[in-house]
Amino acid sequence: MQWQGKKVLVTGAGGFIGSHLTERLVELGADVRAFVHYNAQNSSGWLDQSPRRDALRIIAGDITDGYCVREAARGVDVIFHLAALIAIPYSYHAPASYVRTNVEGTLNVLQAARDCGAERLVHTSTSEVYGTARQVPISETHPLQGQSPYSASKIGADKIAEAFQLSFDVPVVTVRPFNTFGPRQSARAVIPVIITQCLAGNTVRLGNLLPTRDLNFVANTVEGFICAAVAEKAVGQTFNLGSGREISIGNLAQLIARLMGKAVSIETESERLRPDKSEVERLLADNSRACEVLSWTPKIDLESGLKITIDWMRENLGRYRPGKYVI
Repeated sequence: MQWQGKKVLVTGAGGFIGSHLTERLVELGADVRAFVHYNAQNSSGWLDQSPRRDALRIIAGDITDGYCVREAARGVDVIFHLAALIAIPYSYHAPASYVRTNVEGTLNVLQAARDCGAERLVHTSTSEVYGTARQVPISETHPLQGQSPYSASKIGADKIAEAFQLSFDVPVVTVRPFNTFGPRQSARAVIPVIITQCLAGNTVRLGNLLPTRDLNFVANTVEGFICAAVAEKAVGQTFNLGSGREISIGNLAQLIARLMGKAVSIETESERLRPDKSEVERLLADNSRACEVLSWTPKIDLESGLKITIDWMRENLGRYRPGKYVI
C-alpha cells in the first residue's frame, strides 16, 4: 500500500500508542482523521503537543455513540481501532464501563467499517486475553481466559470482530500487542511507575514482583500496526506483537535502576496487588506468525527502549505523581 493520500481513521488517537501511530501515519503521507474522546477541556490528549497536529483532522466524539463513529469513518480507506478503557485495576471498580467502551464501542467501529466500505480494519486486542500462560511461548491459538473484567471485555471485542469478518466479510485484522512501553505511557503502567519512582527517590513500591511480562517498545508496536494494514494475507487473522523475551517485574525494576545508575530498595505494597486468581503470572509471545505473514520484527530491544523512555520521563517528570498509586 502507498500511504500517500490514503484516508485513514485512528480511534483512540490521543492515547499512548494511538498518538505514536497517528504521527507515524502522517509521516508516511496518509490523510489522517484522529478520533479522540470528547471532553470539556477540548483536549486531544498527547496530540495537543504533537508536532504533527496541524496535519491532522481531529474529531472529538465518543466511541460508544454509533452515529458519531459512522460519521467519522465515512469515506475512509483504513481504520485503526485503538480506543479502549485499558487500566486493569479500574476494571474491578467499573466493569460495566469496560463492556460499553470495549465491546459496544468495537461493535460501533465494525458496523461503521461495514457501512462505509473500509478496505481494512485493524482491531487492537491485548495479550491480557490469554491470562496466565498455559504453555510458552504463547501462540495465537492459546486459550482465551478472562481473568479480569478488562481482559473479558477485550475477549468480547475480539470475538465481535471475528464474527463480523466471518459473517459479513468485513476485512478485519486483529493485532494483539504484548506489554508496550515508551514515551507518553500512563502512570498506570509498571515501567513509568518504576522510572518515576527512581527519579524521585530511592524506594520503588510495586505489587507482585514475580509475574513475567513480554515488553515491547512502542515504535515496534506501531510498525506492527502498519504492517497489519498492508499485508496481503492478513485479513481474518490475529497476530501477536511481542518481543519473544520475558522478564519478571522484580528483575525489570532492578534493570531500570541499573540503567539509571540508582541504588534503590524495592518494596511490595498490598494495595497494588491484583486479586490472587486475577493475576496473570506469565506472558511470553510467540511472534512467528507476525514475522512470517506481516514481515514484522521488533527492531528496538528492551534495554534500548528503556533508555529512550528514561530520558523522556526525566524531561517530563512533572506530568507524573511518583509514588502515588493510580488505578
